[in-house]
Amino acid sequence: MYKFYFILWLQWLIKLTTISVVYATIISLSITLLFYINLGMATIDTEISLAIIDIFKFWFPIVWSFTLLISLFKELKNIFNSCHNGYKFQLLNCKREIVEVIGYGDIVKIWRKYLILLIWIVAAEMIISVSFSYLIYKNNQLFDWFNIYVLYIFVLFSSYFSFIILSSKCKLIKVQKC
Repeated sequence: MYKFYFILWLQWLIKLTTISVVYATIISLSITLLFYINLGMATIDTEISLAIIDIFKFWFPIVWSFTLLISLFKELKNIFNSCHNGYKFQLLNCKREIVEVIGYGDIVKIWRKYLILLIWIVAAEMIISVSFSYLIYKNNQLFDWFNIYVLYIFVLFSSYFSFIILSSKCKLIKVQKC
């Protein structure tokens, strides 16, 4: 059963990473291009290219935060009805019948539970990380290491456990043999 969760999580991780990073890159490049066009499309030299790279580096983490949320929602729909290691997640409706064709409106209730569960697990990871950071470094700058990339790693690790907890605690999700 744990192999099912691991394979599901690994495929989910690859899709989530690919989609969120590609969308964030495209949007950040578009914003950077708009700034370049709005400021008169100066001849590209070393100084201009460094400025363009800085603009991209500024916008990428901001945009990635939003594309990550959108990708989390989109990929939650995609984990249902696909067989992994002999098991699959099934979405149930209010009458406890299996939903065959799943739309985005069908997963809103599960999305809320999933997101809150992720937040709690990430918060627990943060408390543990800050505690270790305090014990190891013993300085006043406890959150120097924290950024969107570290948060993304926390979300990835917490999602594995959230799949396990969600399938056992949520009445609208059922793990079934396939």
